[in-house]
Amino acid sequence: MLRTIRLIGEAVMIRHTLFSLPFAATAVLLETNGHPPLKESILILIAAAAGRNAANALNRVIDADIDKKNARTASRHIPQGLLSKKSLLVFSLIMCVILITAAGFLNWLCVLLLPIAAILIGGYSFTKRWTWLCHYWLGLACSCSVMGPFTALSGQFALRYFVLAAAHCLWVAGFDIIYALQDIEFDRKERLHSIPERFGAKKARLIAAFSHAGTLVGLFSVPLFWRVSFAYTIGAGIVTVLLIMEHIIALGKTERHIRVASYSINEILPIIILIGTLMSF
Repeated sequence: MLRTIRLIGEAVMIRHTLFSLPFAATAVLLETNGHPPLKESILILIAAAAGRNAANALNRVIDADIDKKNARTASRHIPQGLLSKKSLLVFSLIMCVILITAAGFLNWLCVLLLPIAAILIGGYSFTKRWTWLCHYWLGLACSCSVMGPFTALSGQFALRYFVLAAAHCLWVAGFDIIYALQDIEFDRKERLHSIPERFGAKKARLIAAFSHAGTLVGLFSVPLFWRVSFAYTIGAGIVTVLLIMEHIIALGKTERHIRVASYSINEILPIIILIGTLMSF
């Protein structure tokens, strides 16, 4: 059982929860003016982590046959026979139960929004089969980790919530486009859809860059809607440099360059935003 748990952790890349949790924590800090309530904060972080891991586990199951055909992903756990689809489905179900339970302890709006979250989370893995906008569907799904904390704390929607949520959405979509550069030929062969497959590598890089420009607009707009200090602006400035580096490194074209650009740098980015926000209070 311990071995299975370890393999599941590897398969769903639990460490990549770093993509969502710092932004969730940032949303909590902004909405509470730096004074987050303990109970709600814990429930929000649990829900964000559970939702993310449920989605990734489900993605591995749905994409198992595709992963087996792709030389780059054929070594993943299900294609290699290290994990069964059933074990990841059970794990995903457990995560969903945790997410639903946490939402139930927060407020009625969080519960009402769960079906939308389910559509976003469950639908993403199928989008590459019919639209090249799949990257933005992923970004929208991931932005739940920002919108969720806002609605959990206030019990309502506010226009200002969409500023950070949109920044998060475009950030994820941008680096997912970069990640998809590795699979252009495979996607074309298998009739899968992505922005690199549809427009080619050069235009895809430009679209990713414009997406990240939108991210920066959102991040630098945060002081217009919440009270933050110059420390936050410094953090956003560092993020700007990191995103520029990301696109420069991605020009290297090798799998290692793409992995560093789309994963390694983006694990650091949300932590910097969180630290800048934390230092504002």
